[in-house]
Amino acid sequence: MIVMECLKKNKISKLLFLLVITFFCCGKKDELFIKYSNSQIEYWGRIDTSKVKGAELYWSGTSIKLNFKGTSIKALLEDDKGDNYYNVIIDNDSLYKIIRPNKKQYYELASNLSKGKHSIEIFKRTEWDRGKTTFHGFLIKGNPRLLTKPIVKKKSIEFYGNSITAGYAVEDYSGRDMPDSTYTNHYKSYAAITSRNYDAQFQTICKSGIGITISWFPLIMPQIYDRLNPNETKSKWDFSLYKPDLVVINLFQNDSWLINKPEREEFKNNFGKEIPSDEFFINAYQKFVIGLRKEYPKTKIICMLGSMDASIKESKWIDYIKKAVSNLNDKTIYTHFVPYKETNGHPSEKEQEEIAKSLIQFIDTNIDW
Repeated sequence: MIVMECLKKNKISKLLFLLVITFFCCGKKDELFIKYSNSQIEYWGRIDTSKVKGAELYWSGTSIKLNFKGTSIKALLEDDKGDNYYNVIIDNDSLYKIIRPNKKQYYELASNLSKGKHSIEIFKRTEWDRGKTTFHGFLIKGNPRLLTKPIVKKKSIEFYGNSITAGYAVEDYSGRDMPDSTYTNHYKSYAAITSRNYDAQFQTICKSGIGITISWFPLIMPQIYDRLNPNETKSKWDFSLYKPDLVVINLFQNDSWLINKPEREEFKNNFGKEIPSDEFFINAYQKFVIGLRKEYPKTKIICMLGSMDASIKESKWIDYIKKAVSNLNDKTIYTHFVPYKETNGHPSEKEQEEIAKSLIQFIDTNIDW
């Protein structure tokens, strides 16, 4: 009918134009681009989605989730250093593939999928010093369709920690404790394992080498715990966006090492010429917990230490934490100490599982949440 009407009205050129447009639209008919700002994408962690071009990822364990129909899916990503690694988890399977984004392009997440419903998750393995990753969106093919956003988890946790929490060198099975980002995997950290045990949403604020009073670099945790972008002093996180049921703090390991290194610039800048008093460390820890309590008036807090040598039997760092918590006189703030693992280097995969087991047992026994 359309052709006949065009012929009758002598508008063949217009018909050809319409046919050309239709041809090119059909060529894209089997593709669906989901922009980063789409409300059906679920973000976990401190991710900046306010940018015009894409969502920026910094912190360990930040993740992007989507439910969809289609036979293949890609992500449009770019990374400013090319040193970040991500786990790609398909249909909540424990098996995953790894992507290492660099220049802006599409990275294949899954292909040859069966027809029907699927879920995809991109999970950041590495720490924020490895650079920033920008996520622009998903490209789905194969009769694509966007499905409803994943159901919100009933429980939520937030972790503050150092390399133990980050999962530093957890996949260096040689035992050499290598610093390469390839071997870090926050997904295998006690923090992620504990969260999965409770089917809880979680976010992590961590950095290898960081402490409460001194770090292996200028920044300390009290200076960055409230940042959105950890590299920017003025980039502040809006604590109203995430109210966890439980907060876990695992810090003081690096403090315990660095107080014995007066030759380091960090020691000179933070302490001067002498190791501070016991009261100094107790007050510093106490002040950090008070800062979190101000943001989370009703959240239960676990002040934890372990499983490296700061938690060795009769450690003064355990005593510092106990004293700080006692001074706070808050029945919803707890202490938990994981015994020293008595091996060199950072916790292995098995040792991370042991830390998680210890923490889970403590939570099950002591906390109603």
